[in-house]
Amino acid sequence: MQCELPNATIRYEVHGEGQPVLLLHGWTMDRRLEIADYEPIFASRNGYRRIYPDLPGMGQSEARPGLKNQDDVLEALLGFIDEVIGPERFLLAGTSLGGYLARAIAAKRRDQVAGLLLKVPAVIADTARRDLPPFEPVVRDDALIASLDVAEREALGDVLVQPPGYIAALRSKVHERVQPAIAATRPIAHEIRADPARYAVSFDLAAAEKGFSAPTLIVAGRQDTTVGYRDAMGLVESYPHASLAVLDGADHKWPVVRLTLLEALVENWLARIVLAENALAAPGR
Repeated sequence: MQCELPNATIRYEVHGEGQPVLLLHGWTMDRRLEIADYEPIFASRNGYRRIYPDLPGMGQSEARPGLKNQDDVLEALLGFIDEVIGPERFLLAGTSLGGYLARAIAAKRRDQVAGLLLKVPAVIADTARRDLPPFEPVVRDDALIASLDVAEREALGDVLVQPPGYIAALRSKVHERVQPAIAATRPIAHEIRADPARYAVSFDLAAAEKGFSAPTLIVAGRQDTTVGYRDAMGLVESYPHASLAVLDGADHKWPVVRLTLLEALVENWLARIVLAENALAAPGR
C-alpha cells in the first residue's frame, strides 16, 4: 500500500482489523524490524489494525525534494495519519528515532492518541548531548568474538551477550533486516541525520509533551550505548500514566531473542488502554 503526500510517498503494510496501531521504526531502518518485533505479539490478539509505514526516504518510501528536516518528516507522518487513520483514536508506538517522532505526534495529536509506547527511544536528537553508558558485555566470550572475521564483527557491532545462540540470532537480525534497511536508505535521510539542527524538531518537544495523559510505556536498555537509558527515565515526569522498564541485558538492538518480555509489557500496556478508553466512554463523561 502507499500514501501520496506533498513531501513524500509513504509505503506501508496493514495487518489485522480493529483499533489502529501505528508503529514507527528507527532512523535508516524500515518497517520489517517492527513487524518482526510486534506481529508475533499482535497476531494472536483480535481487535487491532497494525499499520507499519516506512519513514520518508527509508525502506520503500520516497522523500520529495521539499523534505529537508525532521519537521518535514513529522508533517508527512501527520498527513499520513489523516489519510490512513482519519479522526479515529489510535495507539502509537515508536522505536529509537521512531520513539522521538511518536512523542512529537502525541504532543500534536494528544486528543487522538489513546496510548503511547516508546521502545529504546531517542529522547535527545543530538547524539553529543545524550547520557550514554560505556559498553560492557553482560556475558563475555572473547574466544567466540575473536573467531568472527573482521567483516562479521563490523556488521554485528558491539555484542552485548556473547553465547553462540545469541550471536546467531543477532546475526540473523542484522543480515536479514538491519543491513538491507541501511542499504535502501536514501541520501536525504543520511544528510538529515548528520546535522543536529535538521535531525531535531524545531519546537520544544520536552515542553510540548508534558501532561500527556494516555497510558504510556517506556522501555529502555540498561546497556544501550546508542540512546542510553537515563534520558528515558527523565520522561516519566512528563507522562503521568507512564510505566518505565529499564532492562538489564538489553541494548539498542533489543529484542534479539525471545519476545516474551516485550509481549508481557505490551499486554499490560494494552490492558491499561482498554481501562482508560472504557472510562472515557462511561456515561456522564
